[in-house]
Amino acid sequence: MRVLSRILVCAGALVTTPILVTLVSERKLNAHASGRLFDAIEETPHASVALVLGTRAGSASGRPNPYFVNRVQAAAALYHAGKVDHLLLSGDNGIEGYNEPMDMRRSLMELGVDSSNITLDFAGFDTYDSVVRAKKVFGQQRLLIVSQRFHNERALYIAKVNGIEAIAFNAQETGTTRTAWSWMRERGARLKMWKDVLLDVDPHFLGEPVTLGEQVLPVSTD
Repeated sequence: MRVLSRILVCAGALVTTPILVTLVSERKLNAHASGRLFDAIEETPHASVALVLGTRAGSASGRPNPYFVNRVQAAAALYHAGKVDHLLLSGDNGIEGYNEPMDMRRSLMELGVDSSNITLDFAGFDTYDSVVRAKKVFGQQRLLIVSQRFHNERALYIAKVNGIEAIAFNAQETGTTRTAWSWMRERGARLKMWKDVLLDVDPHFLGEPVTLGEQVLPVSTD
């Protein structure tokens, strides 16, 4: 019986610990995001630079990704409303033929954003890297972050612990109910965030500083 009791206690701990960690994580992120998230463009304070967080432009079937479309449209709307002066587009470019920043750039230019007001971060492999690189590589101390609300909550906290003064604009959600898988994926991303924050890890790549607006793009990607 004693062995069985120990097994049950261990099993209970394995179940309850992730739940408790998740609850504490949600509370801390929500508390910090309070007052820093904006849904209406007219209520959003002006910021010199918006950090637009990347995602896949479309599926393998070629259908547009609504998360991507809504983020790009939100960034363009903020730009045209004079709420931001420059867009820093950060995303994954780690696989040949896959380039989130360039996909965002093309879409934003189609929406009337001047390319001289766009800078690309090709090494934003995840949210942590994107936010930290915005400061360490692109020299930004203040940011307006653009993504969906669930994503912004996490990005704002990363900004906080890295000494970045940040607010965020919530791009529209996809209009569909989030699946259990997407909910679990975000919980996993938040656990990874805590690991990165607690260990004060560096992004995958840093490199030389880049001045916004002075970036020279490779001919093959322009």
